[in-house]
Amino acid sequence: MTQATRPTALITGGTVGIGHAFAEALAVRGYDLVLASRDEAGLQQVAEQFRDVYGVNVEVIRTDLAVRADLLSLAERVESAHRPIDLLINNAGFGLKTDLLELDIDLHARALDVMCLAPLVLSSAAGRAMKRRGHGGIINVASSSAVITTGDYSAIKSYVQIMTEGLSIELEGTGVKVTALMPGWVKTEFHQRAGITAHRLPDFVWIPVDTLVAQALADWEEGKVLSVPTKPWSFAVHLARLVPRRTIRWVSKQLMSSRKKGTDA
Repeated sequence: MTQATRPTALITGGTVGIGHAFAEALAVRGYDLVLASRDEAGLQQVAEQFRDVYGVNVEVIRTDLAVRADLLSLAERVESAHRPIDLLINNAGFGLKTDLLELDIDLHARALDVMCLAPLVLSSAAGRAMKRRGHGGIINVASSSAVITTGDYSAIKSYVQIMTEGLSIELEGTGVKVTALMPGWVKTEFHQRAGITAHRLPDFVWIPVDTLVAQALADWEEGKVLSVPTKPWSFAVHLARLVPRRTIRWVSKQLMSSRKKGTDA
């Protein structure tokens, strides 16, 4: 594959965790990369590593998705006709333990900007550009939390899921594949960074990050709108859609109680 024919993927939050795993998997496949993150040092480090190891081009864009000017600038890059993006992965996000009754709304506002508004704006830009070209892909990282009721995080990830499903309808038949990824517990530093302890969870609930990414990409390539990697988590999400909502609220209450006690997440 020559440089001129290599596809390009843009990944938000591509320096750590799931985003980094996506970047590495796509670099192995020969994708050039555009990585967007607030972490300037992390961007430079990952870019240098991937250029050296995989021989791909890596463009870095220092971006704070909660800053409107940064978000709109990144959207312009996504929609560029001269440097097209073939695959957009909206991955940037963070854990949210703040109560809905919390007086200070700053963290909620940031979460909505980063994990709701940014995926909407960037997906819209990508969808327009890809529709004009007749091909492309969008993967939005939601969460299995979207099917339960653990506060604002569940609400946010539910928005990502539903927005992505709506986008898939608008882009049906255009050659653009759209997938909402709904991971369960993934082995990354995400929970530690969010201050969520999960050491008491059994091993079988954890998904290796490489397994998650491999199945997500396979599901996207097959045109699946919803991707829930691994059979246990796929079963759990399916079951959650069938049981009464009062049961979901009870399960969510137990999870939220355990977080406050610091026993698990």
